[in-house]
Amino acid sequence: MPPDTKCAKVLAVANQKGGVGKTTATVNLAACFAAEERLKTLIVDLDPQANATTSLGYDTRTLDGSIYDALLRDTDLDGIILPTAVEGLHILPSNLDLAGAEIELVPTFNRERCLQSIISSIEDKYDVILIDCPPSLGLLTVNGLTAAEEVIVPVQTEYFSLEGLAQLVKTIGLVQKSLNPELRLTKVILSMYDARTKLSREVAKEVRAHYGDKVCWQVVPRNVRLSEAPSFGQPIIRYDSSSTGAKAFRALAKEVLYGAA
Repeated sequence: MPPDTKCAKVLAVANQKGGVGKTTATVNLAACFAAEERLKTLIVDLDPQANATTSLGYDTRTLDGSIYDALLRDTDLDGIILPTAVEGLHILPSNLDLAGAEIELVPTFNRERCLQSIISSIEDKYDVILIDCPPSLGLLTVNGLTAAEEVIVPVQTEYFSLEGLAQLVKTIGLVQKSLNPELRLTKVILSMYDARTKLSREVAKEVRAHYGDKVCWQVVPRNVRLSEAPSFGQPIIRYDSSSTGAKAFRALAKEVLYGAA
């Protein structure tokens, strides 16, 4: 990257463990790709909790359509994809309707490839597409992994992180074997990092020992402004451009796109 080809780079942001900073990573990386790197960027909110959608200022109760309609009703995407306050950044939003999709997709033909079909119809319009997968290893996450080329995994620097990461790596292997042989785990992001605590330092050291150069050097620190930004419907680079969190995501976006400095 950056993409030189006609089609978008498709990245799935996944971790079956909730509360690890997955949506924070998706929204803020996407905002940096669009605002700082001038890449046409789309977020696909594949999580029924719809946190990416609300983090960008949309009320999920008033949407005209969502990813649910695209997946299960073949609704035209032109009426669903929404602009954001960040120039060059769009979102394919989610809402609570998606909670039933895990069951409704079961009888669907080629059910693991429904999202792949949707993305293939629009990928020539974007440079980067980020899929915010739900915190589970169900059919929606499998759709996200099947549609993606690369997986980014945010990992909270606390105990049990490696256990959850190992489980996700196993799922990625199964998807590679049967659905998407091109899929690769390329980046692990250490989130909610607090350098003052021995625990954060030890977990970071252990993750790096296991996953080597896949682990980003830039960590995402615990930062109050970063936690506040979603409640104002803004990514951190708009909410507080000079904050520690904003500086971290600018550096992280460059690392994800171009590799470590």
